[in-house]
Amino acid sequence: MNPSQPQTLQIAVLLLYLNAVFSFLDLLRLHYFPLIGLAIVAGGVLAGQGIANERKWGYGLGIVMAFLPFVLRVYYAGVGNVLTTDALTLLFEIALVALLLHPQSRDYQRIWFK
Repeated sequence: MNPSQPQTLQIAVLLLYLNAVFSFLDLLRLHYFPLIGLAIVAGGVLAGQGIANERKWGYGLGIVMAFLPFVLRVYYAGVGNVLTTDALTLLFEIALVALLLHPQSRDYQRIWFK
């Protein structure tokens, strides 16, 4: 976490880390470690780390990781089922996208990220 960043980016970093932790716990619970599951865990951790260290690649990866659940849902369930998940999960997925695409986050990363 980087306390000098705007609150929108700080919360986004926290959500990226939490998503990675819960994805890893799901993999442990299922005793099944597919490549896509491990990539989601690693991508969330790397995106959070990159954003916290003010790296442009971290912000880009964070956006990819934020949209990934929607893309996977379309791929596996079809276009009509993008929003078919429990309400709390959907709330956090939308919040992560909103936090990363918020004008304050975008302006900060455009000016300060290397």
